[in-house]
Amino acid sequence: MTWCRDIRPVPASSNAHEPASQRDWPPGSQEAARELHGRLRIGDRDWHALKSQPQRRAAEQLAAALVQLLDPANAPGAANSGPQRQEAAALVEHALGWLKGERRDPGCPSHGR
Repeated sequence: MTWCRDIRPVPASSNAHEPASQRDWPPGSQEAARELHGRLRIGDRDWHALKSQPQRRAAEQLAAALVQLLDPANAPGAANSGPQRQEAAALVEHALGWLKGERRDPGCPSHGR
C-alpha cells in the first residue's frame, strides 16, 4: 500500500483546556465528508446499474459512516457513545459485509421482491 504522505495516529486527549482546534474536527471535514457521500451515493437513476457492485455499495456505506462520525455533536474527544457513533459503526459493519461478500443485492422493492 502506498501513502501519499506519512500519516501517524495522534493520541486522543480529553483535556478541556486544549485549544478548540484540537477538540473539534478540522474545519471543512464534515462538508468534505458530505460531498464525498454525495458523489458515492447510488441514486435512483443508477440503482439498477450499480446495486450489485460490492465495492460501490461498501464505499457508499463507508462515506455515510464518515458523515455520521464527523457530526458536530460527535466531537473527537467526547467520551460518550452517542447515536451518531452507533450509526457510524452499523454502517461500517454493513460495508464490511459487502466487502467480504456476505451481503447481496436484496432486489428492487418497487418490483415486489
